[in-house]
Amino acid sequence: MLPLVLLPLGAVAACSGENASTNCTINACTVTFNRGVDASASILGIKAELVEVQDQNVTLKIGGQQITVPVGEGEQAEGFDVSVQSITQDQVVVKISNGGG
Repeated sequence: MLPLVLLPLGAVAACSGENASTNCTINACTVTFNRGVDASASILGIKAELVEVQDQNVTLKIGGQQITVPVGEGEQAEGFDVSVQSITQDQVVVKISNGGG
């Protein structure tokens, strides 16, 4: 039972960010990017970067792929499901999870 307890802790330790905070589980991370600065996070073995916010659309670079995701919707990039949870004047909250296949 001990390895199961340690597994989520390892996943959380694998997440880090620059001008971003992360909240990770084994298969998903919620990343809060600060706006107006270079913001990125290393999560789930990839780098996620906030490129631009225009109106209700967020442009992100996930691994080597750039995508634009409207708030409240989702896209796929590099085998991950990416959804924009919220946009404020100061922050963008994005959920990135392992794709289903």
